[in-house]
Order: sequence, then structure tokens, then C-alpha cells
Amino acid sequence: MPLNKKLTVGPSPHVRSGATTTGIMLDVIIALVPALIASVYYFGPGALALAGVCVGTCMAAEYLSRKAMKRPNTLGDLSAIVTGLLLAFNLPVSFPLWMAAIGAVVAIVVVKQFFGGLGKNFVNPALLARIVLFLSFGKQMTSWTAPFAWKNGPDAVTTATPLNLFKLNGLYLVDNMKNIESTPGMPSMLKMFFGERGGSLGEVCAVALILGGAYLLFRRVITPVIPLTYVGTFAAVMLLAGKGDLAFVGYQVLGGGLLLGAIFMATDYATSPINIKGQLIFAAGCGLLTAAIRLFGSMPEGVSFSIILMNLLVPHIERWTLPKAFGTPKEKRKENEKSGVKT
Repeated sequence: MPLNKKLTVGPSPHVRSGATTTGIMLDVIIALVPALIASVYYFGPGALALAGVCVGTCMAAEYLSRKAMKRPNTLGDLSAIVTGLLLAFNLPVSFPLWMAAIGAVVAIVVVKQFFGGLGKNFVNPALLARIVLFLSFGKQMTSWTAPFAWKNGPDAVTTATPLNLFKLNGLYLVDNMKNIESTPGMPSMLKMFFGERGGSLGEVCAVALILGGAYLLFRRVITPVIPLTYVGTFAAVMLLAGKGDLAFVGYQVLGGGLLLGAIFMATDYATSPINIKGQLIFAAGCGLLTAAIRLFGSMPEGVSFSIILMNLLVPHIERWTLPKAFGTPKEKRKENEKSGVKT
């Protein structure tokens, strides 16, 4: 009696993963929680309010824009929450809430939905929104609140970020690097690591960001290729610029948004290369550009601009690093076949 079995032929991939967009975004949210807790600890309830406005506006913007465009509701994939958190993490705690809401609308509507939604945006939404806010509201974007100032009453104490102090005190000059830790207002390396310094909400606490990155690696949401290459390339350039001064390299790695960008934004699926060779080129480019902006640019920080510029190059990087399809003959064999020579 013949077996009633059919062989179904279909396009690849034939082996499918059980991972879902919602599951991945939930893992990213969990990974961001330590940095959110640290921001509330150092900057007070205002950090939670800023994060809430960014997340809430992102969700509302996504719902309303999808409805206006007659597209299915996608709030369930949780990507709007991730975008809102990342945007808040790139803002100072004193940033006006209504301005933050404008940034959220830019991130979701302009950068994400105008290009088709999740996975079709060509740059990271939160980073481009941050750049728009920086160019539009420069004063508010560079007003930094000192850690624990919220405990002293409504009058917040402003401070300079470590990277601002590098620029103001000429600490990028080799002759001045020995004075880093003795510079007035400069936090110790230990405080830099644990987050007791001025900066944006999500960038200050290195240990919280590393914990979040370790969770994403454990859950296989990201691979170590982009974060390690990005930070490693940047650190190598700074080691050369600092003539081997490890303290200089340490302050540069821990300062600014390098770890936040390398772990949570450069690894964005939609705006980074798929294959490993492309990821190496992409991450190395981010590291080189960040180092160049910090060393030679007028701005103290360059992570956002570096990642956005490399996002724009991703289609070209993927074309240059496209692997050959299995079974494709070599060029020499093609030439022999055209000339009629047997191989």
C-alpha cells in the first residue's frame, strides 16, 4: 500500500527560529531596566517622568500614524517602547518634556513610519531624533544636572560632563593628559564606572549598560561582534592618541554615550549589516568616526553622528561584503566555460 506523503518545496529559510519581534523587544526593554534604575537613582523622579513622556508619546505617535496611514496596529511588537526609552536615555534629565515629545514624534512618524514601519527605517530612530533635538534646542540639550542634585530641592545644580571638561581643559593634548584626575570637577574612574557624573540619562552608569549587554548576549538577541569591534577600534585609536596613557583611554571609553551606542543602538537589526564581515566594517567605522569627532571636532561627543553616518553606508557595506551563493562557479571557471575549455 503506497504511503500518502508529499514533499513540500519552498524557498529558504527552511529552519525557522522561535524568536518573535515582541520577544526580542521585551528582552531589550529588560536589558535597559538597570540603566533606567541607575538614572532615577542619580537624577531623581525627573528621569522617570522624562522616560514616561518619551515612551508614551512614541506609543501614541505610532498608533495614530498607523491609523492615519490605514496600516495594522503594531503597538504589540513593543518597538515603540524601546525607541522611547532609547530617546530618553540620550537626553539630559532637565530637558523640557514638551521638547522630548517632539523628538518622540520625529523618531516614530518621520524616521520610522514614513519609511514603512519597523525594519524599514534606514537610520536609528532614537539617534536621529536626538540629533534633530540637538540642532533645534542646543542649550537645553547641553544643560547637565549634577548627580543627586534632586535631593537638594527644586533648584538643580548644573555641571559639566567629563567630555566637556576634556575640551575645556585641553586634556586631549598629550602634555595635559597627566592632569586628568586632578582636573577640577572631573570624577574619579570609579565614579565614572558606577555613574556618579553628569550626562544623559542612560549613558552615565557603565556597569548598568554592561549588565544589560550581557543579558542580551545571554539571550542571543545580539552578538558581541559590533559592540566589541566598535569599542575596541575606538579604544585603539585613543591609545595611540594618548601615547599609551591608559587613564586617558579609560575616561574616553566610560565617558559619553559610547557604551550605550555600541551595545543598544549600533546593534539595531534594521540599520546594521547582517553578515559578520559587514558588521566588522560597520563597527570599525563607528569607532573611527567617534574617535575623530572627539579628538578633532568642535563637539565633545560623536557617538550619535557616527552611528547615523554608518547607518547610511550599510546598503553599500552589505553589497561589498555580500557572500557568494553556494554553487556559484569561480570567475576562472566561468571564463573557461565561455571559451569552451573543459574543466
